[in-house]
Formats: sequence, C-alpha cells, structure tokens
Amino acid sequence: MTTSRSSDTDPSTTALVLIDLQEDFLAAPGLARRRAGLLAAVHWWVGQARHHGAPVVEVRTVLPDDPATWALNMREDDSPVALEGTAGAGPVAELADVATILVTKRRDDAFLGTDLLEVLQDHHVTRLLLAGVATQACVAMTAASAYAHDFRVSLAGGAVVSDDEHAHREALRWLAEEYRQDVREPREGWPTS
Repeated sequence: MTTSRSSDTDPSTTALVLIDLQEDFLAAPGLARRRAGLLAAVHWWVGQARHHGAPVVEVRTVLPDDPATWALNMREDDSPVALEGTAGAGPVAELADVATILVTKRRDDAFLGTDLLEVLQDHHVTRLLLAGVATQACVAMTAASAYAHDFRVSLAGGAVVSDDEHAHREALRWLAEEYRQDVREPREGWPTS
C-alpha cells in the first residue's frame, strides 16, 4: 500500500529562496559588517533544505548595461548594481559551493518578469522560506508577491538583513501584520505547515 504525504506536512514542498546574495549588494557598508553572520545563517538554512530534500532557489539581480532596463532610482542616480558580466553580479564567494536553481531578475520582485513561479510549481512548492537582502526592498517585494501567488511565506531567521535597521524592523512588522508572514528562527526548525 502506498502512502502519500500531504503537501501541508511534506518538508520538501518548502523551497528556500535566496535573494540577491551577490557581491554588489553585500559590499555596501551597512551589509558588509553583517556579511559573516548572514552567510553563516544562510548556510545553516541550506543545510536544513538539503536534509529535508527541499529545493534551494537562488534569485540574482542581473542588469544589462542599458539604463533603459534599470529601475527608476538607478536611472535617476546613474548608479546601477549587478551589471551583467561584472563580478558584482555574481554570487558571493562564500556560497560558491552551494548548488541552486538559478533565477535572474531585473526588479525588486523576484516574480516579476522571471520564471520563478514556474520553477516553484515544477517542484510542487507550496511554501517559501526567504533569505537575503535587503529586507525592506527585494525580500519584502518578493514576499508580498508570493502571497499574491498563494504561497505561504516565512523569513529565515538570521538570514534576512538590511543596512537600515529601522527599515528592516518595519518591513518585518508589515509582512507579519499584512500577510501573516513570520520570521522562522533556527530553533523552530524547517517549516512544514
């Protein structure tokens, strides 16, 4: 007799989604000092994902060297990040050994104009655990968009940071109050429901 597991309790239906863990983002002064702790936490969550047979998706911002494709603030400030072909667009060296499913994006929302939704559906994902930078920008926009796509979302404790502590706290508060998205601490283990 074959027993099927419900997707509500199957740990492999949760995907760990790593957002913008790239040199250009982590080189910012406010994030550079948090780098070691952030990446240690990311490695811990990656280990949990592997242990539970869950997919690890890495979402990177990669922009062409064409201002017309950049976000408004980058165009107005003439300050693009993660330009295609530069070292800054690549993953941080500390994650070079982590096998992931790669999705590239051009905007804060990792679902906008990407194949992230299809990747998650192909892996029968029902829940996301988000890690990366910056809490109030790409992480929050991706979390809100995931809610619109009917995914349950948690934020990986210790593995979501910002260079602005106030904005970080406010984004976490907003996600919790508006979308019921919690911070999952390592002591709570891998999310399954």
